Amino acid sequence: MAKMLYRLGLLAARRAKTVIAAWFALLVLAISAFLGFGGQLTDQITMPDLETTQVADRLAEEMPDAGGGSASVVLRTEDGSAFTEAQEAEVAQLIEEVEQHEAVDSVTGPFVSEQEMAESQQELSEGREELEEGTEEIDEGWEELEAGREEIEGGQAELDEAQGQLDAAIEEAQAGGYYDALAGQFTYQQGEIDVAQEELDGALEEIEEGEAELEAAEEEVAPAEAELERGEAMLALSEDLGMVSEDGDVAVMMVSFHEALENVGMGELASLDEDLTAAEIEGVEVLPSQDISMEMPHLFSVAEVIGLMVAAAVLLIMLGTLIGAGLPLLNALVGVGIGVAGAMALSGTVEMMSVTPILGLMLGLAVGIDYALFILHRHRNQLKDGMSVRESIALANGTAGNAVVFAGATVVIALLALNVTGLPFLGLMGTVAAVCVIIAVLMATTMTPALLSLVDRRILRGKERRYIGLRESKKITTPMGSLKALGIAAVSLIGLGLLAVPTFDMRLGLPDAGSQAEESTAYQAYSSTEEAFGQGMNGPLLVVADLHGDLNEDQAMDYQIEIGEALSARDDIDAAVPVGVNDENSVAVFQVLPLEGPSAESTESLVHEFRDGEPLAGVQAETEGIYLSGVELSVAGMTAANIDISDVISDALPLYLALVVGLSLVLMVIVFRSILLPVVATLGFIGSFAAAMGIVVAIFQWGWMGDLFGLSEPGPIVTFLPVIMVGILFGLAMDYQLFTASGMREAYVHGSAPRLAVRQGLHAGRSVVTAAALIMSSVFAGFIFTDDPMVASIGLGLAGGVLLDAFVVRLLLVPSVLHLLGPAAWWLPKWLDRLLPDVDVEGAALEREVTDGETEEAEAARKEAKEAKANGRRRRSRRREGVESEKEADADAEEYASTRS
Repeated sequence: MAKMLYRLGLLAARRAKTVIAAWFALLVLAISAFLGFGGQLTDQITMPDLETTQVADRLAEEMPDAGGGSASVVLRTEDGSAFTEAQEAEVAQLIEEVEQHEAVDSVTGPFVSEQEMAESQQELSEGREELEEGTEEIDEGWEELEAGREEIEGGQAELDEAQGQLDAAIEEAQAGGYYDALAGQFTYQQGEIDVAQEELDGALEEIEEGEAELEAAEEEVAPAEAELERGEAMLALSEDLGMVSEDGDVAVMMVSFHEALENVGMGELASLDEDLTAAEIEGVEVLPSQDISMEMPHLFSVAEVIGLMVAAAVLLIMLGTLIGAGLPLLNALVGVGIGVAGAMALSGTVEMMSVTPILGLMLGLAVGIDYALFILHRHRNQLKDGMSVRESIALANGTAGNAVVFAGATVVIALLALNVTGLPFLGLMGTVAAVCVIIAVLMATTMTPALLSLVDRRILRGKERRYIGLRESKKITTPMGSLKALGIAAVSLIGLGLLAVPTFDMRLGLPDAGSQAEESTAYQAYSSTEEAFGQGMNGPLLVVADLHGDLNEDQAMDYQIEIGEALSARDDIDAAVPVGVNDENSVAVFQVLPLEGPSAESTESLVHEFRDGEPLAGVQAETEGIYLSGVELSVAGMTAANIDISDVISDALPLYLALVVGLSLVLMVIVFRSILLPVVATLGFIGSFAAAMGIVVAIFQWGWMGDLFGLSEPGPIVTFLPVIMVGILFGLAMDYQLFTASGMREAYVHGSAPRLAVRQGLHAGRSVVTAAALIMSSVFAGFIFTDDPMVASIGLGLAGGVLLDAFVVRLLLVPSVLHLLGPAAWWLPKWLDRLLPDVDVEGAALEREVTDGETEEAEAARKEAKEAKANGRRRRSRRREGVESEKEADADAEEYASTRS
């Protein structure tokens, strides 16, 4: 590999203009492809086989009307007054325009909803009045019938008494023998009694008929009253979901889509967002929610420019020339332009998150600058030692370039390993970043040699060019003190431990609009909704209940009411509104508003309880025949989907971390041929990762110094951030460990004592590691102050991780621990030593071969340089005596420099 890179560097130096033109041609092609084939990016994470997706698919089959997604649009008066009739009319016109979009199924207007609810309330009130009037009439009828029956009973008693008296008189007349004389009178009296009896019997029959009519009326009233009670109960549940604020200054209209929200095309959402934001309603702000607005983070902003300026300043201080500082920047910009433009060209055919090209940009810039710097640094040192330009370029490419290839390969492997998580969006993110790193490696080993060939010796300062071949390297002859090493190790471990404490409280999730920049439309819509309707309105849950038995419509409605009331009674639920049931009356759907926002811990717990527990167990229904125990609930909606995604990624993190740690140990054992050094270095990586995550948790989850970082509200840590940080920081940690420990290994192999070798290797590699870490962290830090909290947290985590790993772990902790270990640090079982391949990462064999094969002219030049140095010393001595000037003292050195050129 080293020899191949040597020849590649030499070829690039000879064909410099061709190589540079080829890379710029690739840049033009990549940009053209992006302009021609690029599509829309998304902020939504879609994953197969989520429980939310399964529930949504089921709803789409059983209840097509409830299977589509929905999103809100907030309407807010500018002066805080209630909406006027004219404004309401303009809102109605806007609704008609929104309904024309192909993806939109329907739009529920806030004022229409309020009016419909008011009309329903009025109808129920009128129905209740009619029912009460009817009941009152029935009661009055019963009272009249009861009074009539009492009269009849009284008349019957009188008639019975008259009949008794008549019968007694007849018996007495018959007994006295004068019946015949009174027979006519008795007959007349009996006739009157019979007539009266007939009248009473008729009246009684009328009363019985009246009672039958009243009973029939009561039978009609009972179901009407039950239906009215159901309507009142449903309305009471629906009233908890208001669409207009109490003050009348904020309203929400709901946009329903034909498909689930995650399946709606980004182009359709962008078109809808454009029409909504362009709507002009006098005195009213139209604020699409985050689900519609999808405000994408800027790919490149002022903050990133500042980060690049800091990187340029570090390069200028280290290299001392504008050409030297500009060369790595140009290298990185061209490379990252090709990588990011090429990736975004695929966004028209592959669903790509907005953060994916940003991560590629972030990492491509950082490693692009660093990898070019590694080769440039080696080339400069060789030039200062008197090597010819092209020979130096080729050797730098074969040695430092070989290390760059190895370092890049470790980063690429770690990033591509994201595909083993089984998460498509994360795999694509890692693949795009890996491609950007591969391009950075190719740029460093081809375009960097070409540019170095064109700038010739101008890569050196003027003074450095005058003293080519006269440089004397500082020799390290004493090791670090053991007490000092112990102190450094202790302080480093304590510091990392303290910074890592917040990591144990880390909660993963996807940021909601509440954490967006305050001036963003999404944040304003979120905050207005929260103030007017409560936190839960921003994170509704679509809850599906499987009902028991073969139910009719009334029974299904009773189940809806009982379930809705049971859910609404919970402390962690603000409202539970029935949406409907399927045709078979076996599935009921509810819109549930949690008490807190979509990213709150209580909301997450609520979703898990609905799915895994029995939230309705032990709840006694008031309606006869309704049994809530055992009713299974499932959850869908964007809030639940985000929770599902967080859970899946959290489950994948331990496996990925174990894979990366195992890879780290194997690679370092092969490279450094040691057991304890890889263990120490890997544990150091875990420590720097935990400390960096602790910083992110303290700021973005706990809210410490949130104002400084432009954080509106603290929230959970971006779900995929730990996985991304593990992949990237692992590769970078390998880079820094390589450029420090390889020097230690080389010094140890060449006879230095173990503890002395540690210090010598650290001295040889610390300058380039320091510069590389400062450059990389400044590039990452440029993304901290973007408007998007997702990107900002990634930038902070990576910047903090790089600084901690480079300056605390690689330059302090690992060297001090290796010093304390002494010879044990380099111990390797002999059987393992025989099995391991010999990996010459820094091209030491190539360097020896090139050095041993120097020409006689090169050796003569070295002798000439020594003579020039001696002459310079003699002349400076005579100058002190006033014999000749300083220019004469440097004449030989300048002559040598021109000869070497």
